[in-house]
Amino acid sequence: MGEVVTLSTLALALGMDAFSASLGMGMAPIRLRRIFFIGIIIGSFHIILPLLGMVAGRFVTDTFGTIAALIGGLLLIIAGAQMIIAFFQREEERTAPVGWKLMLFSLIVSLDSFSVGLTLGIYGAKVLLVLMLFGGIAAALTWSGLLAARKAGRWLGPYSEAFGGCVLLAFGFKLLFL
Repeated sequence: MGEVVTLSTLALALGMDAFSASLGMGMAPIRLRRIFFIGIIIGSFHIILPLLGMVAGRFVTDTFGTIAALIGGLLLIIAGAQMIIAFFQREEERTAPVGWKLMLFSLIVSLDSFSVGLTLGIYGAKVLLVLMLFGGIAAALTWSGLLAARKAGRWLGPYSEAFGGCVLLAFGFKLLFL
C-alpha cells in the first residue's frame, strides 16, 4: 500500500506538467472528442517514457550498483528544478496542438517521467503498477486541465507545475539523504 501511495504521488507530480499545459491549451475551444484524444496520447507518453527509463535504470543498477541510487536521486532533483524554473519562464498563449505537434507536445510534457522511470528502475519498482499509475493519472490530469480551463481561467496553470516540481525535489532529496 505504501508503494501505491508513493508512486501515485510521483505520478501526480509528473502529471502536473500535463495539467498545467492543458490548462493553457484549454483556453481555446476544443471539442470533447479532441480532449479525450489528447489525454490518451499524453497518457501513452507517460507510459512509454517511464518504461524506457525503468529498463535503462535496471541496466544501470546491474552495472553500477550503489552509484546508480545517487544518480536516481539527482535526476529527481533535476526534474523538479526544471519544473520550478519553467514556472518562471512560462509563455502566455497556447493553442491545441494537432498531428506531429501533439506528439512533440506529449513528449515534452512527459520527458521528466523518463528520468523518474530511470530512478524507479534503479530501485526496482513494480513496472506494471508504475505504468498504470503514471499513464492513468497523466491522462486524467490532462482531461481535468482541458476541462477546467473553460471555467478556471489562466490563474491556476503555472502554479500546479511549480507544485509538481517541489514534490519531485522532495523525493529526490529523500532518496539522497534517507
